[in-house]
Amino acid sequence: MLHSYVADLHIHIGRDMYDRPVKITASNKLTLTSILKEASRNKGVDVVGVIDCQSPGVLEEIQGLIDLGLAHELTEGGIQFEKVTLLLGSEIEVYDEACHGPIHVLCYFPTLQTISLFSRWLCTKMKNSTLSSQRFYGTGIELQQKVKELAGIFIPAHVFTPFKSLYGKGVQQSLTEVFSPLLIDGIELGLSSDTHMADQIKELHHYTYLTNSDAHSLGKIAREYQLINMKTPSFTELLWALRKQNGRRIIKNYGLNPKLGKYYTTVCGNCYNRVSTDVESCPLCHSKKIIKGVSDRIRELCDVNGQKVSRPPYTYQVPLDYLPGLGKKTYAKLLQEFGTEMNVIHKASREELMNVIPEKLAQSIIDMRQGLLTIREGGGGRYGSVR
Repeated sequence: MLHSYVADLHIHIGRDMYDRPVKITASNKLTLTSILKEASRNKGVDVVGVIDCQSPGVLEEIQGLIDLGLAHELTEGGIQFEKVTLLLGSEIEVYDEACHGPIHVLCYFPTLQTISLFSRWLCTKMKNSTLSSQRFYGTGIELQQKVKELAGIFIPAHVFTPFKSLYGKGVQQSLTEVFSPLLIDGIELGLSSDTHMADQIKELHHYTYLTNSDAHSLGKIAREYQLINMKTPSFTELLWALRKQNGRRIIKNYGLNPKLGKYYTTVCGNCYNRVSTDVESCPLCHSKKIIKGVSDRIRELCDVNGQKVSRPPYTYQVPLDYLPGLGKKTYAKLLQEFGTEMNVIHKASREELMNVIPEKLAQSIIDMRQGLLTIREGGGGRYGSVR
């Protein structure tokens, strides 16, 4: 029998078990163990993809949890810890002769043995494999082939972000400029796009879309996620879901309204004034640093004329910490009453919420659920905001 599971497959690690940096821009509180506890106990997430597991210190921490009897490997791939399944991933920066800028990709592996082999191989292909998102010295197809040799999953990350992404500055027009389309298992949309926007590009119609948090702190886990029909939460079941095999599939994507993303609209990178893509300099401050927004980049790439693709529903959600007036104490009260953030965002009624928090804030959560909140668009590296 199939069940629905919440999965966030893009979470960073700030520090390893020796307090050494892994993702330099991530919170120091983002350790492997803290991620697993937060997902299992507070967030209500069933599957987490931690994408810095190639780092030797992280691999040691995973093995340590297993040795202590706190975690165990699953037959169908993945590591079970309390109520959450850990998928072993790695984010890598591809920059070969074929592309015009760095491209981030996500690689997932079924077992500790396979990601350990991948980690050792990366030591021959990058300068510092202990850190996250490091530059890979080789071609995109070479990386894809190695991932597949180790029975892994290959997914281009946040594909429309202006920096370090496939369509941002990685390719002129098509993913075939860098990758083999047959060796791609899915496409991660990123915070500044959604299903409707991505489906304006015909070559993406073949792929399953993923919506992940790209969390750099514990609070950001599950700001985007997907609901997946699987028999059990495991690596093999996820692979089948990406391929829509044996009844496994993604049944709903949950993500930010793209306007809340950091790169939705085109702005001046100096004063953040919204500008047109055809200007050479900002009319306000005259800076030539123009950061093209995802919405405008997709319009450039659009090659679909009214074609529709059958997709799971895409539901906009706003993380609780985006709501004005919802601080740490209120958040703690909500968790104490409703158990997990998923229950607060999607299940608690208005009346139930009003028993815990003020009416105005309860109404904001209901309005968020119904897509009624007014949003100021983000751009140039600044998130949008709820008015």
